[in-house]
Amino acid sequence: MSEARISVLLPVRDAEATLSACLRSIARQSEPRFECVIVDDGSRDASAEIAADFARRDPRFRVLREARRGLIAALQRGASDCRAPLVARMDADDCMDHRRLECQRDALEDATLSAVGCHPRLFPRSALGPGMRAYEQWLIGIDSPRRVREEAFVECPIAHPTLMIRRAVLEALPYREVDWPEDYDLLLRLLEARHRVGVVAAPLLAWRHHPGRLSSNHPRYAQDRFTACKAEFLARGFLARRDSYLLWGYGGTGRSLARALSRHAKRPQAIVEVHPRRLGREIQGAPVISPAQLGAPPRAPLLVSVAGAGPRSEIRATLLRMGWREGLDYVCAA
Repeated sequence: MSEARISVLLPVRDAEATLSACLRSIARQSEPRFECVIVDDGSRDASAEIAADFARRDPRFRVLREARRGLIAALQRGASDCRAPLVARMDADDCMDHRRLECQRDALEDATLSAVGCHPRLFPRSALGPGMRAYEQWLIGIDSPRRVREEAFVECPIAHPTLMIRRAVLEALPYREVDWPEDYDLLLRLLEARHRVGVVAAPLLAWRHHPGRLSSNHPRYAQDRFTACKAEFLARGFLARRDSYLLWGYGGTGRSLARALSRHAKRPQAIVEVHPRRLGREIQGAPVISPAQLGAPPRAPLLVSVAGAGPRSEIRATLLRMGWREGLDYVCAA
């Protein structure tokens, strides 16, 4: 077998119902020069046997048997065993398009990129509610390193099972035990370290949506943990030099973010609102002002914390006309 160009990092726990389809999708890749590092995290079903059978028939697949230590420990163990220069994440309940590894490898021929994602297509379609469909559409709208950076504090702009990253970068910024989603934590650390993260704008992953996913059940993936993660990175990044900021929006999204930032001693000096009955009032000691009262920068850094891609687009257009620069003068953090 020729030397692997890509290591597929695949943690597995109790995935017997979906693992075979996942492994078949990896085996049929148009880029055959890969290894698949399967980390069985103490499965109590037939997952380990399914993986071992695949490895016996195809030497590109290797199985590491671990105690039931959890996802992050499995990722750390598997990453340490990856030998190729590129590492592609995969989940055991998803399936790759046959071109995924080839397309992402080609994208990383651009030496300025440290990692790339791709677009997912959620399935089964009948199980998708309006929220998940909107999330899928939002992800599909992210198609460049600029868009990844602009949307990074809205939600995680890369579906983690689509990530391909240079192994040297992952070794420098390894998975770590945190109180919020490990994939979002990695993405924000990549951007914090000024790495460029791109996107292959094609649906190269079939991303299974079901209520049993870890992201649907583990406390680490609750909405308040995402907000805590955003606040941590905003406090030590965009807001590092200021204890006060301007906050556009004080609905549920804005209130949650303000609470999380207060734990880092960051508080709004003014709140921007369009609701006429709020204008001129004070909220938590901060005056409520209209967008027109913002004026031109420089002023305090501005956080736009408004749910919904449509309203955020309108606010971005308004700020552009007023001379505010995204990423420098303001950040969207929904």
